[in-house]
Amino acid sequence: MDLDAVAEWSRYVVVVAVLGYLAAWLAFCAEAGIHSRRRRAVTVAEPERELVGVTSSGDARASSADVPAGAPDGPAGPGDAELLQRADRLGGIGRGVFGLATLVLAAGVVMRGLGTERAPWANMYEFSITGALVASIVFLALARTVVGRVVAVWAVLLIFVTVGLAATFLYVPPGPLQPALQSYWLVVHVGCAVLAFGLFTVGAVVSALQIVSERAADRGRTSGFGASLPDSAALDRLAYRLTAIAFPIWTFGPLILGAIWAEVSWGRYWGWDPKEVWALITWLAYAAYLHARATAGWKGSKASVVALIGYATVLFSYFGVNILFNGLHSYGGL
Repeated sequence: MDLDAVAEWSRYVVVVAVLGYLAAWLAFCAEAGIHSRRRRAVTVAEPERELVGVTSSGDARASSADVPAGAPDGPAGPGDAELLQRADRLGGIGRGVFGLATLVLAAGVVMRGLGTERAPWANMYEFSITGALVASIVFLALARTVVGRVVAVWAVLLIFVTVGLAATFLYVPPGPLQPALQSYWLVVHVGCAVLAFGLFTVGAVVSALQIVSERAADRGRTSGFGASLPDSAALDRLAYRLTAIAFPIWTFGPLILGAIWAEVSWGRYWGWDPKEVWALITWLAYAAYLHARATAGWKGSKASVVALIGYATVLFSYFGVNILFNGLHSYGGL
């Protein structure tokens, strides 16, 4: 089989990964549904327990809403152990299928790279599948934690949509690179952008859930989606750590190495190309997020909103600039 065929067949491998992510998402949804039913049952039973002195009224939120999704804590009732076992089985299936889908996606990315004989991130299709692979690996590292089990439903859904769009609407047949991209700088410059993109993506999911969790706590809700989430402070810390890792990678790759590559290729470090401008805007947004946390003590929803604004600039740099603007970077990559 020639290399072009290997690169072409990689698309079908990626499609298999899409189906795997869909199956994993459905399993995580089923697990979350069981825990939601259990929390509702606990919330309904709590007043009856209070009447007989089993618990005090001030413990209602702690015994129901504060029990994280997937946690075995809380008062047991008829069939409670069976529900927990079923939820654990579904969660295990979801994590297993998600791990297999990640391996399949990794195989598709490697096949694309081998078939094209270059780094597999030179256009929007390749950048999408490689960025999704990074996000998948990050999530796998979190999957067995309480926070990771709650984030699972939303992180896997985002990865499924990203890879699905890549395999359908963003697909580009394998072909030679444009002259400006035929450089080892492609590996380090765009490779760092891919890595930062994956980390920013998981961080954005966590930041969005942090806002929901904090608002539910502020309103005293003891049931519903917001009440089922982990403590907002834990989500806030995780989002901060992911961003703190991604930010220097973005600084070094898209900005510093991008400027050096621009000077090598075009004879200038900075030319106010749309991609350059939006890479800078993204850097400024996340710098504001980290600065506000370090100096002004911003935490919680205020910081999460700034982080989500930063991620919106990442998405616009990825989709909007490539589609809406013509510039030196208008070859379909990041």
